[in-house]
Amino acid sequence: MSNIFISCNNNDKSITLVQRIIKMNIEIERKFLVKNNDFKKMCYDKKHITQGYLNSNKKSVVRVRIIDNLAFLTIKGISDESGTTRFEWEKEIDIEDAKELMVLCEKEIIEKIRYYHKLENHIFEIDEFLGKNKGLIIAEIELKDKNEVFLKPDYLEIEVTNNVNYYNSNLSLNPFKNWQKKTSN
Repeated sequence: MSNIFISCNNNDKSITLVQRIIKMNIEIERKFLVKNNDFKKMCYDKKHITQGYLNSNKKSVVRVRIIDNLAFLTIKGISDESGTTRFEWEKEIDIEDAKELMVLCEKEIIEKIRYYHKLENHIFEIDEFLGKNKGLIIAEIELKDKNEVFLKPDYLEIEVTNNVNYYNSNLSLNPFKNWQKKTSN
């Protein structure tokens, strides 16, 4: 992630208040479907994640996330056309506060196991979804530049970076199990 600072005068209505008052980061990542469980034997760590969305719309999302015994509040902006780049701000919060905020979240709470696979200079984060998203496995890689070249492990299938259906905020509103019902009819 790259740090940037946004400044503007108070008359600029196109820049949100959040962007004026906080330091923003640029998140650059690509997402892939995972075709099998081969990745599990290559991973050096895994963590349980529970997350919900206090707000999700086309312009931004506000997420509460608990990773094992840590908690975070995250604001994400709109993605670029390719889906690889967007603004992100994240702050660690008290875990009890995060549990209370989960009650206020929209629709479904997402649960997943995140596996970590280091390959050369990159770390793939592979999410095996649970609950209503069970059966879906997505790998993400964060990059320094959207055109950065990286080695792709054999367990990767098709790229879904620019497919908004695979955004976690959308999976909370339209879980993967609903997709399976639509395709089986």
